[in-house]
Order: sequence, then structure tokens, then C-alpha cells
Amino acid sequence: MASAPHGFDTVLVVDFGAQYAQLIARRVRECHVYSEIVPSTMPAAQMRARKPKAIILSGGPASVYSPGSPPLPPGLLDAGVPVLGICYGFQLMVAGLGGTVQPTGTAEYGATSLRSAGGSLLAGTPSTQRVWMSHGDTCTAAPPGFAVTARTAATPVAAIEDAGHALFGVQFHPEVAHTEHGTAILARFLELAGCRPSWTMVNIVEEQVAAIREQVGGGRAICGLSGGVDSAVAAALVQRAIGDRLGCVFVDHGLLRKGEAEQVQQDFVAATGVKLTVADESGAFLSALAGITDPEHKRKVIGREFIRAFERAAIAAGDAEFLVQGTLYPDVVESGGGTGAANIKSHHNVGGLPADLKFRLVEPLRRLFKDEVRQVGTELGLPQGIVRRQPFPGPGLAIRIVGEVTARRLETLREADAIVREEMSAAGTDAVVWQCPVVLLADVRSVGVQGDGRSYGHPLVLRPVTSEDAMTADWARLPADLLARISTRVTNEVPEINRVVLDVTSKPPATIEWE
Repeated sequence: MASAPHGFDTVLVVDFGAQYAQLIARRVRECHVYSEIVPSTMPAAQMRARKPKAIILSGGPASVYSPGSPPLPPGLLDAGVPVLGICYGFQLMVAGLGGTVQPTGTAEYGATSLRSAGGSLLAGTPSTQRVWMSHGDTCTAAPPGFAVTARTAATPVAAIEDAGHALFGVQFHPEVAHTEHGTAILARFLELAGCRPSWTMVNIVEEQVAAIREQVGGGRAICGLSGGVDSAVAAALVQRAIGDRLGCVFVDHGLLRKGEAEQVQQDFVAATGVKLTVADESGAFLSALAGITDPEHKRKVIGREFIRAFERAAIAAGDAEFLVQGTLYPDVVESGGGTGAANIKSHHNVGGLPADLKFRLVEPLRRLFKDEVRQVGTELGLPQGIVRRQPFPGPGLAIRIVGEVTARRLETLREADAIVREEMSAAGTDAVVWQCPVVLLADVRSVGVQGDGRSYGHPLVLRPVTSEDAMTADWARLPADLLARISTRVTNEVPEINRVVLDVTSKPPATIEWE
């Protein structure tokens, strides 16, 4: 991960394998303070070198007393930087400073009533409040010099602080929505740490425009438009920075949804006035994907073909040496980049880039979450039709076909997807559903009855989800009559499909896309 942006106070979120590390970072940013996730294996000296204004220790699944559990980086708590420990991070702080953590046999999971007893961190919140717990071990004695500021029925030490040394800890999760006053508690910690709330959309735009001008200098850049909000906002930012030295290329890879190529061209050009070059590369992509079924292989092939298409476009356009991409922070995290995170899936614009890339990358959104990107787009004056568009993956329908990508399978999925989008829009779900991938199980067939005869067609999976930033998601509870209409139309109008199923898995454990 790149160094923190100039002029902003920074909070480091130390990740101990937490389910919610990204959510902590987002909540801090919602308080208008820049945050960044770093691995727990990073030495304390490297963390201090980033000059953080504060540090937050995340939760995690381990027990502090178990062999092999992630340790606290030596020297971190005596670095003179305000620290907040959450859940496992709280227990590391307690154990590391002379307190006691024990497996008492009484765990707490879910909503829990917390009783506070004053203190700086919980100031301004009710003496009794609902918090979200998720722990098996319990802190039974605070470290010397710490005040116990809250307890629950099962946890005698649920919050501690040594205000003089700016060290705070809570057993509960203030970052989740189920904790009633969680955001207020995080904001209070940031206030106690002296963090300035300057991470705003106006400041982000100004900082990124200056950074782009510094990076590109007098050079020229091209931006690959995919049809989604990320590439559109990235292009608008770069255009503000370098004007007509930016050229935009829309690569029609043949993997888009029905009517989307035409819509992208009309919407983006109308909104920005940018000169747009359209490159029809559908044949090249389809040939490159022939015979490939492994999803990681698909993503890497698509990433390679994107770059090759841009290189051809750059030659045609002249002397562009920079490539603008709409890479987001979740893309980097899920691709295992910068934070020591596991590689969940390679994003085509992160893990799928070829080693012999001929461009220098410009990635103005690399530090941002999706909701922040939408806010930047609004600040830049992009129309809501672009800013609020449902996310669509760069690799397109290729990763919504489980199996080999062929022209016939693409056409089948396009028709089914168009029906689903039409029915959902007519039902008024666009403002509620974050995204609805429609997945063709091309390598699976099921027996059905169509036209009084036996059919042997493909199942289609609906994956409607609600989310704020794609880091976590829940399946959307669509009305039963809407699902019935979708199923009836798809099985009647798309001959290759004889079964429609609904994915009701949250993220985690599943990802939003199937591949």
C-alpha cells in the first residue's frame, strides 16, 4: 500500500485476521479521518515510520494464550501513539500490559447489554447500551494503571483505559451497526487522539488532482472505460487534472450485458465531453478465453487482453505512456496487495496485470472504498445515472459463466440477465439492491419439463445482495412474486435455461461474484 496521502492525519488499523478489519477502516473514514489497514506482522518501527496519529488493533479468531496466535508487534504500546484495542486487539493489550485473559467457559456472541462507569472513551454515551460481542475468552483483570470503564453480565472487564497514556480497549465491536453508539465511540477515540476530521470529498478531489498532475507531468494518458462507476470517476478525476491530454478508450470485449456498450458510450460522452475511442476486441477476448474454465485463469487472461487492447489503442492514439485504472481499495485488499491479506481472488486490474506492462499506472481511487468513489463522482458533477449504477465486474459476464466462455453461452446469459434487470427495475428494487449478479452454471445441467417434454438445460443463479462497500454483504430479500415473475419469464423466454435458483449466502463466507 502506498504511503498516506499528503496533509491528512492517518489511523493505522492493524489486522489480526479480523472479519471486520475493512469495516473498522471504513468507519474511521466516515468520521472524516484517513485510515489504512496494515498486517499484524509489520514491525512497530515501520508503523511509526508512517507517522500515524492513532492505531487501532482489530479483532481476530485466535486466543491470546494459544501457541501460534498473532502477537502484538513488540514496542507498539510504548510508541507514544494513541491505541484502541478491539476484541482480540483488546485482549492482546490486556495480556501484554499485565492484565488477565482467561477462558471462563462463558462466551458472548451477538447483542449484549453493556453497563458503563464513566471514563473518557465512553463519555457522552448512555450508561446502559447495546453492543455487539463475539468472544470466547474473557478479560478478568485490567492491567495496572488502567481503569475499568464498562462491564457486562458475563464480562467483568469489557472496557478499559489509561487516558494519561492514550491507551484504550473494548471487548465489543464498535465498528458494526449492531453496536448502538459504536460510531460515536470511534469518533470519541479519534478526538482523544487529536485526529483532524479533514478527510472529505472536496479535499480528496483536490489532493488527487494535485497528485495526478505531479505523476503525469506533461505526459499523456489513456483511460479504459468499462461501463462502471469506478472507471468513470477515475477518468473524470484525471480529466480535471490534465484536461485534453487524457484520451478514453472503451474496449468492447464482448463480455458486457445486453445494450451496455451503447449505453456506456452515450452516457459518459454526454456527461464529460471526453473524446471516446471504441475498440471492438470481442473476437480477441473470446479466442483468448477458449477452453479456460478456471476462474483465476480467466481473470488473468482478461487482464492481459485488456492491457494488450490498450497498448494497441495507445499506438493508434499517439504517445500515451500512462494508463488510468479505477482500482479500488477492496480490489487491492482482496487481491492480497499491500496489507499481507490472503489472495481471495485476483482482480483483473490488480492481480491480472501482465509482467511486461508498457504503461505506467495512474490509479487515483486506489485508497478509496466504493461509497467514497460515489461521493467523489458526485463532487465531480457526474450524473447520478453513472454514479449510482450498480457495480459490474471488469471481467464482465466471463466470471458469471461457471465453465468455458463461448459465444452461445454469452448470448444465453445476456438474455436472462436482461430479463432479471428489467423485472427488478420495474419492481422498484434499484434503490435497495446493491448488485444482482446473474450466474449461468454452464457446466451443470438439470432435468426439466418444458412443452410437455423432457428438457436438459442449465440452471441460472440469482445473487441479489445489499451492501455499502462490497467488503461485507447480505442477500437481498426480494418479494416472492418478483422472483416468480423472473423465473417464469427466464424459463419461458430463454430455451437453454430450465431452472432458476436463489443464492442466500452472505459475504463472508461467500464473495458477491461466484468466480
